[in-house]
Amino acid sequence: MLDLRDLRADPDRARLSQQARGADPLAVDSALAADTRHREALSAFETARAEQKAFGKKVAQAQGEEKHQLLAQVKKLAGRVKELDSVASLAAAQRDAAMAQIGNLIMDGIPVGGEDDYVVLEHVGTPRDFADDGFVPKDHLEIGEALGIIDMARGAKVSGARFYYLKGDGARLEHALMGLAQQIAQEEGFSPLVVPNLVRPGTMFGAGFLDEHADEVYHLPADDLYLTGTSEVALAGLHADEIIDLSAGPLRYAATSTCYRREAGSYGKDTKGIFRVHQFQKTEMFVYCRVEDAEAEHANLLRVERRILDALELPYRVIDVAAGDLGGPAARKFDCEAWIPTQERYRELTSTSNCTTFQARRLNTRERDPNGSGTRVVATLNGTAATSTRPIVALLENHQQADGTVRVPEALRPFLGGMETLAAR
Repeated sequence: MLDLRDLRADPDRARLSQQARGADPLAVDSALAADTRHREALSAFETARAEQKAFGKKVAQAQGEEKHQLLAQVKKLAGRVKELDSVASLAAAQRDAAMAQIGNLIMDGIPVGGEDDYVVLEHVGTPRDFADDGFVPKDHLEIGEALGIIDMARGAKVSGARFYYLKGDGARLEHALMGLAQQIAQEEGFSPLVVPNLVRPGTMFGAGFLDEHADEVYHLPADDLYLTGTSEVALAGLHADEIIDLSAGPLRYAATSTCYRREAGSYGKDTKGIFRVHQFQKTEMFVYCRVEDAEAEHANLLRVERRILDALELPYRVIDVAAGDLGGPAARKFDCEAWIPTQERYRELTSTSNCTTFQARRLNTRERDPNGSGTRVVATLNGTAATSTRPIVALLENHQQADGTVRVPEALRPFLGGMETLAAR
């Protein structure tokens, strides 16, 4: 959520940010109008409340007919106070609802437009020419089924579309990916955590997942809890309503969790295989830092993501995501997309977002202001270390061999007992 004081001081900046996102700039005007109503009603309420207290003293001192007249006035004034309190509360609720529709202010210099308007920052590695190797590449599902490591049919039988089983070496490959991601994150100074997969509505809202993408979240109404689509949510809520100490530098965490996504609106997309699924494992990195350090921390998260992709020996590119394709909390986002040979295009494997103070303001996470007295809101950032499914897609397709086996990148071999190739058993 934005700082209301900043919105009052410079509403045009928020309007332009909304336009760049392809969102409604009128939400800014709705929020400001409701804020004006709230402040006016609150001022009137406080004046009436003070008058009510003054009348209380007069009543205590009055007698006879004067007291009866004063009591009548007090009763009328009490009704007025109650009415103004109700008006102020309604205006505050309308203001907060409008504020929730305003995304984080985008950072200067990011691309404007939608999903296809990203800017490519760098290509790493060269996509493999399978013609030189003398065979036509198979897609990950054909490879996985031939190796006996992916079973979509039984996943659909048990749970429906977009569910799956990883079997044998497939399950071991998932564990290896999470192990590599955890090891690198720890080497990079991220403290490991085990986090809840179910969170309260306030935590889900605070992290920014109950705004425009609420339809992608699984809700358990009997308990009023939400299944998280990323451990970012629980990590964002970790220090809610706390004053944290950043004097020694940022707080960096990493957590592996099972993630659940409804994938609403993805009908017809990636229906084959395990690229887009409802459940998967993910190791997520999360940072709390001072506002001044946020851009440097964002660059560091991208560097760690690239280190992991380099270890997987995958060709990939880094893109600066356009404003219209940002999530509400993100002020800037970089994606790393791996080359998928059978699709002949790059697909997202990791993402890192600078959420500036958006999440922390909602969740009331602060620090002692190093520049003066009092407290101030901190910045939060997140980045994918690895997921369990999409890297498997990229690994199987990029490292497949003509005999049907799949070469295991050297960095993963220690997590697979030294296994150098995946082969049918």
